[in-house]
Amino acid sequence: MVRLRATVPIVAAGLFLIFAATTMSHPNAEGTSKMQKQDFGKLHDGQAVDLYVLSNKHGMEAAITNFGATLVSLKVPDKGGKAGDVVLGYDNVSAYENGKAFFGATVGRYGNRIAHAKFTLDGVTYTLPKNDGDNHLHGVFNKVVWAAKDVSTAAGQALELDYLSKDGEEGYPGNLSVKVVFTVPTGENALRIDYTATTDKNTVLNLTHHSYFNLAGQGSGDILQHQLTLHASKFTPVDTTLIPTGELRAIGKTPFDFSKATAIGARINQDDEQLKFGKGYDHNWVLDRKAAGPPSLAAEVYDPPSGRVMQVWTTEPGVQFYSGNFLDGTIQGKEGKTYGHRSALCLETQHFPDSPNHPDFPSTVLKPGQNFRSTTIYKFSAR
Repeated sequence: MVRLRATVPIVAAGLFLIFAATTMSHPNAEGTSKMQKQDFGKLHDGQAVDLYVLSNKHGMEAAITNFGATLVSLKVPDKGGKAGDVVLGYDNVSAYENGKAFFGATVGRYGNRIAHAKFTLDGVTYTLPKNDGDNHLHGVFNKVVWAAKDVSTAAGQALELDYLSKDGEEGYPGNLSVKVVFTVPTGENALRIDYTATTDKNTVLNLTHHSYFNLAGQGSGDILQHQLTLHASKFTPVDTTLIPTGELRAIGKTPFDFSKATAIGARINQDDEQLKFGKGYDHNWVLDRKAAGPPSLAAEVYDPPSGRVMQVWTTEPGVQFYSGNFLDGTIQGKEGKTYGHRSALCLETQHFPDSPNHPDFPSTVLKPGQNFRSTTIYKFSAR
């Protein structure tokens, strides 16, 4: 869902080979593996950044850096049992610091767009940076260093990342304390992400995860043959700047109907106003789920050649499906691979874009004394 406006500096491919050779987990005395921690380079100011590798015995491995609480790689087996990295990214922290694409990022304070970079809360108008034309997009949580702690249990390897977003950061009100916990369960191939937050002043909050997925493997061509199912009967149409109009439109008889597994490329180039606005899919789907309760199935993606299947479970009311429309071949990622047009997809679980300016949308207001909680789980299998 990000419009790439600048070329990202090219990263040396050899660094990934070093990374891959040093991320193997080693058994402890009890025969179980432990989370691995290693150096991931330094920021321009000299601050050192770490990489944490979580794994299980079923062939799953997630590498996460405390810079931006960012998922750097995610290795899952295909139908032949061969593990492959299914998320786009970079080889070192310098590229993440300079990059524009939000690869693998924890997004905040507000995932997605806020119209004209302003909103009104309790009679006060707050002005945010304009970083997407006239609008505000995502925020800076992916550009800061988070405090990291190993919180693994017998249920799985888990990494807790904490950040204090101070009152006034980017114009948002309130000191916001955010915690994100990534877990690779012991018993299944999944990546669970649990978000919690508290504030000392009324504010707005919309956290999400922004990995770009290609189930054939990162840098392995486009995702137009991936088959997508979205458990949603409506979506939120947008204007020319990708801000929701406020309408909740039924998906029936439109290119936005993914109620049954459909190849992403099947209708992406149809003569449809909404597809033209997004240069493809870059829209929020309104999920068919209850307002509260445990995570429910939001989406499923299947790549027939590799056999990999990814299910997305969430407690959120919406999911932004972005078909990599602004990837243009100018970014060189991991292993020196180039990321071309529509070479990945995003499924960002979220509240709706521009909710602070749409009173009829589910509220994103967080108040003192309240505990924000949100969970998203990416489950993997093969067939």
